[in-house]
Amino acid sequence: MSGMDDRKDAFEKKFAHDEELQFKATARRNKLLGLWAAGQLGKADAEADAYAKSVIMADFEEAGDDDVLRKIKADLAAGGVALSDHQIRRTMDELMARAVEEIRAKG
Repeated sequence: MSGMDDRKDAFEKKFAHDEELQFKATARRNKLLGLWAAGQLGKADAEADAYAKSVIMADFEEAGDDDVLRKIKADLAAGGVALSDHQIRRTMDELMARAVEEIRAKG
């Protein structure tokens, strides 16, 4: 029976590890997305960093990426930058791939 317990423990540890990596990658993606959007809005340095943090915090409003998409789209529109949902989601996907690579590179 200990073989089954060992497999169960290993599976639980892998699941927890994968969830932690997903959380870190999503937070990293949101930071990168915030910096990208800040650049679109003409923000730089401390102002861009503060905006990126607000994007990270927006992700805690609800499950999934829709809360982040709404924030970015609304802020870009308010700043006179017209981008479609598709363009923003494509950027989100590209930045998620980059975030995952960066997280993996750190080991």
